[in-house]
Amino acid sequence: MKKITFILVAMITLSSCGSLQEIVNNLPKNDSALSQLEIVSGLRQALKQGIDKEVNKLMGQDGFYKNDLVKILLPEELQKVDRGLRKIGLSSVADKGLKLLNRAAEDATKEALPIFVDAVREISFNDAENILLGDQRAVTSYLESKTQQALYAKFSPVIQNSLGKVGATDLWGKAITKYNNIPFTNSVNPDLTDYVTQEALKGVFKMISQEEIEIRNKVSARSTDLLKRVFALQDK
Repeated sequence: MKKITFILVAMITLSSCGSLQEIVNNLPKNDSALSQLEIVSGLRQALKQGIDKEVNKLMGQDGFYKNDLVKILLPEELQKVDRGLRKIGLSSVADKGLKLLNRAAEDATKEALPIFVDAVREISFNDAENILLGDQRAVTSYLESKTQQALYAKFSPVIQNSLGKVGATDLWGKAITKYNNIPFTNSVNPDLTDYVTQEALKGVFKMISQEEIEIRNKVSARSTDLLKRVFALQDK
């Protein structure tokens, strides 16, 4: 109890400068004190836990489609198409098209793991200063900044291929054609590949952030002793 009180007092005392290094330097100098390496290792564990638990869910069938947090809905332009199709009795076409968009995202998410592994390895103590004492999704934001561009480059061709392979591009091409033939409607021509890629990436990071928030706010979500010790530094 004395040790926890000491840590909290140190955090409050040093909050004006916001330096994690100073907090670490003022921790009790015994075997339980956290080193820089342990803090970095703890953040790596937090990211790995989020990736292992949440990203793997998205990779499976219905990982996106049956998850209301990340389910990919139709882009605004296609929502017009959807409503138009349903009005003329083609609801099954609209439903199938929606499922195919989510299947493409599930396929693409399998490409994320090696990119995430590289980003996790690169966390430095300087990164840790901003990440550990940052906002509720600071760990996720770090991962996003390090991987967004590489993930887009990996996801996009997979999604394009997946949409073509399962017939989504053709399906929506025909649907849009039917919609555009409805009197008094404006023609639409959305880039499905880019849209699904962007939505898939949002979904991946949203699920990782959900796990981060759990770890930050619930001691029970900290699955290792190191996670408990490291994230105690940011507990209020």
